[in-house]
Amino acid sequence: MTYHAPTRELHFVLDKVVGYNAVAATDRFAEAGSETVAAILEEAGRITSDVIVPSRRESDLSPAVLENGVVRSAPGLKAAYDAVAEGGWIGLSASPEYGGMGLPQALNVAVSEMLSSGSLSLQVKALLSQGQIEALEHHASEALKALYLPKLNAGEWSGTMNLTEPQAGSDVGALTTQATDNGDGTWAVTGQKIYISWGDSDLVDNVCHLVLARTPGAPAGTKGISLFMVPKFLPNADGTLGAPNTLRVLSLEHKMGLHGSPTAVMSFEGAKGWLVGPELGGMAAMFTMMNNARLGVGAQGIGVAEAAYQQAAAYARDRRQGKVGGLGTIIEHPDVKRMLGQMKAEIFAARSIALACAVAIDMAAATGSARWKARAAFLTPIAKSYGTDVGWRVADMGVQIHGGMGYVEETGAAQLLRDVRITQIYEGTNGIQAIDLVGRKLADGGEAAFQLIDEIEGTAENARESQPALAEAVWGAAETLRETTEWMLEADMDARLGGASDYLAAFARMLGGWFHLKGALEDPACAPLAALYATRILPLADTHAGIARRGGEDLAQFTSDDFA
Repeated sequence: MTYHAPTRELHFVLDKVVGYNAVAATDRFAEAGSETVAAILEEAGRITSDVIVPSRRESDLSPAVLENGVVRSAPGLKAAYDAVAEGGWIGLSASPEYGGMGLPQALNVAVSEMLSSGSLSLQVKALLSQGQIEALEHHASEALKALYLPKLNAGEWSGTMNLTEPQAGSDVGALTTQATDNGDGTWAVTGQKIYISWGDSDLVDNVCHLVLARTPGAPAGTKGISLFMVPKFLPNADGTLGAPNTLRVLSLEHKMGLHGSPTAVMSFEGAKGWLVGPELGGMAAMFTMMNNARLGVGAQGIGVAEAAYQQAAAYARDRRQGKVGGLGTIIEHPDVKRMLGQMKAEIFAARSIALACAVAIDMAAATGSARWKARAAFLTPIAKSYGTDVGWRVADMGVQIHGGMGYVEETGAAQLLRDVRITQIYEGTNGIQAIDLVGRKLADGGEAAFQLIDEIEGTAENARESQPALAEAVWGAAETLRETTEWMLEADMDARLGGASDYLAAFARMLGGWFHLKGALEDPACAPLAALYATRILPLADTHAGIARRGGEDLAQFTSDDFA
């Protein structure tokens, strides 16, 4: 398929909608001004269109395989991965001290979106390395940083995240993998992990596993977990590779989609590892990696949505059927216009939420502001959930617009739908994101939520003369979310959990309305799409908020026997 990188749209959202200019105005990111943004976006878009997109279909048809204990990657991915690594895209936001570019996360999220449009299977590999880089920067010893970070930033080595075990699932505290002190500064790690994306790869020289494990005498639950670096090959002090470590891939999963990304069952058999962070500090270190990944996964959903939208719009422009309009193509049909309009409007909203979250991360890093840090934390579960939900909805509508041809694999529409489905599950299911939002993220008494709502209502008040209908719709949605947030703060946790997913959905829809309003204020050409969002999508915020305020009262009457 032909893919046109949405560089203009990304630049507009950064400059006019989410306040990226404040990031570029800081001392830390002073060199990341408008010209740098334009150059980064254009080059990433070119690589995506020219090199990565052509690998997508081939990797779906010829998945990665396990041969004699070694994972052989899908054809075409080597050239695509090398283009990403050699372009420096993996270390885009990493510290320059170890070979990174030191650019803002906002740019990294924009680039990640485009790479995900090109090949989600490949972008998963880059995202995992980026998360590992951030975890090591924050928690590893200087010796580990000096040894691993240059190789990871250059893409010569790649990173993984090893949390899940067969008996534990999302309950990380139930893991049983053990780590025993070797007495020489290393540990022997033994256990089995499942669902390890890119657990092995012939695209890189070494695969570096971050593994959660328990040390002897550690307390039960998450408080007893430590984090270890366990490489496939044991590196020498100069970075050259030594002997293989005692770990192996037991099998690869047969999946619904994302066939180019091998998902491994890993066995660690007394494998040599190095402690990352303090003993029993594993969860804090791993959450650094997971929070990075959650925003990145939101960008993955948006990237697939953009690819699905472009493909569906192109098909609708060419497909002749019926007599509506002068062209006789289905793009003239009102229902097709409805779907394309909703696809485009939701992509704009999800993209803006993700980039706003990234801007908050950058501002927190550049200023040390607790307020920016709290905003980044609050927006992260929303960006992850809404971005991936939009990815699924848009890809689903893309299949619908293709009609029967969408159900035929050769068009590629079905692959986008199959590939994006996992994003709603991994790095914490969207249900877990909602639990996090109404639990940890409201633990500040709702301060971060109310600050956002205040800003949104302020924008709406100032827009009442220039965009009266849109301003009123956004203000009303914000006021509903204020009331719903107050309800959440007064409710007990069971009630909060019963309404958590709807609360998150309502907040996301409201934020989308705010960003559409800001876009329409900056460029009148954005007003029709904003009006569509306000008419067809924003009202869902009130619906979700009303359901959220019911809590779990309709769920409490059921027992497990009712679902037998």
